[in-house]
Amino acid sequence: MFNRVPLLATACMLFSMGAAPVALADPPPPDPAVAPIGDPGPPPDNGIVGSSEPGVVTTPDGWTLTVAASNETELPIAPLTTALSSREYLVGGTFTGTVTGKGKTTLNGGTLEAGYQIGCGIELGQVRLIGQAGVTVNAGIGVTGGSLTGLGIGGVSFPLSGTIEIHPKPGTVSTVTVDKKSFKAAPVRVTLKDTHVKVDGCVGQSFLRSYATLTSSTTDTDDVVAYYGITKSV
Repeated sequence: MFNRVPLLATACMLFSMGAAPVALADPPPPDPAVAPIGDPGPPPDNGIVGSSEPGVVTTPDGWTLTVAASNETELPIAPLTTALSSREYLVGGTFTGTVTGKGKTTLNGGTLEAGYQIGCGIELGQVRLIGQAGVTVNAGIGVTGGSLTGLGIGGVSFPLSGTIEIHPKPGTVSTVTVDKKSFKAAPVRVTLKDTHVKVDGCVGQSFLRSYATLTSSTTDTDDVVAYYGITKSV
């Protein structure tokens, strides 16, 4: 009976030691050299934009016209005029046109036109200065012994007051044609690189998109298909 007491006490001690939680070491402090920094924000605009689906049409006489674009870039830059109402862009891209199929008519060539459309949310309209001007003379009269001795003029001022009145106009779309290539036989291509396009008088948000128009001609017909790029807002 006396031997059971030490054994029971030993068993209780072992049970208590096994049930004790294992202490974990605290994590080391972060290294300042590799500490994470704040959100850097969006990357700078590199000007690269995607291209829309090609424009395709099949003419009544059996020809298939296709106009497409690739490698497009549209980068807004500061205008040379430094005017707040001017918008300027540095653009580029490759525009192609093809005429395929087995049409019933004879092709005489055509044209490929490439350029850009600039939309302005609000256009700067008439600016007027409304106000009034006047003349103020500060004069004094000298009297000595009841007699008039002289008239003195202290100064002349020209007060001007008024307001500037601006009449904005609804937004407009300006079309800037960069190149128009005539061809005798398709395919035809126009490549643009670092081309400047600009619009003035825009005081609102502006929008830019490329366009290309392929015209195929026969003796008696003209067939036209157009391509419009993805709109970029600035």
